[in-house]
Amino acid sequence: MIMTLTTTRISSDWPCQVKTPGSYDWERSAAKWLRELVPARYASYPALLRHPVLLARHAQIQVQNEVRVARTALQTARADLPRLGLPESVIEHTIKMYAAEVMQLQHIARSVRAVTQALAEQNSGR
Repeated sequence: MIMTLTTTRISSDWPCQVKTPGSYDWERSAAKWLRELVPARYASYPALLRHPVLLARHAQIQVQNEVRVARTALQTARADLPRLGLPESVIEHTIKMYAAEVMQLQHIARSVRAVTQALAEQNSGR
């Protein structure tokens, strides 16, 4: 089997759990990482198992929606949470939690885009 190296540059967004593109077994490490980002029921679909780039596409959509949910939760927390009878200290903690989650998810989204790009480049070289 001949492996071709991709021209993908590894950025600071590249997930540490995924091997460098072109290295031995890198696609398997990418697929394993991507499966952790999607609901378990999706991770076992044959098409997603056979085609890591398809799994990457689904992970992108999944993470984009999680970012939207976290942003909505953050944007509505100040108005909605007092109506639930929560103390101010809990509300403030929750707002900080949502803000941190948005930032984390944005980083994950950038990582998924980088892996998707590398997988697409690998696919186009076949």
